[in-house]
Amino acid sequence: MFIAMNRFKVRKGSERDFEQVWLNRESHLDEVPGFLTFHLLKGPERDDHVLYASHSTWRSEADFVNWTKSEAFRKAHAGAGANKPLYLGHPEFEGFSVLQEVKA
Repeated sequence: MFIAMNRFKVRKGSERDFEQVWLNRESHLDEVPGFLTFHLLKGPERDDHVLYASHSTWRSEADFVNWTKSEAFRKAHAGAGANKPLYLGHPEFEGFSVLQEVKA
C-alpha cells in the first residue's frame, strides 16, 4: 500500500473558501485503478495559517504514479492555480510506503 499526502498552509481567514473548493470538487478518484481512500484533514492553527492535508491511499506507488499521469488527474486539478491566494507557499507532497497496517 502507498499513502500520498499534500500539506497546505491555508491563510488565516481563507479556511472556509479552501474547504469549499475541496468539498465541492469532482476528484475523479473513483475512476482510477488502485485508488482505495481519500481524506481531507484539518490540522493545527498557527499565527498566519491553518494546516490542512489531503491523504489518499493506493494499492501501490505505481497506481498513484499512474493517477498523476491520467486524464482523471488533469480533470481533478483543472483550475487549481486559481486557488493560490488561499495558500502560503506551495503544497508540500509526501509519499509513504506502508510497512505495517493494524486494523481493529
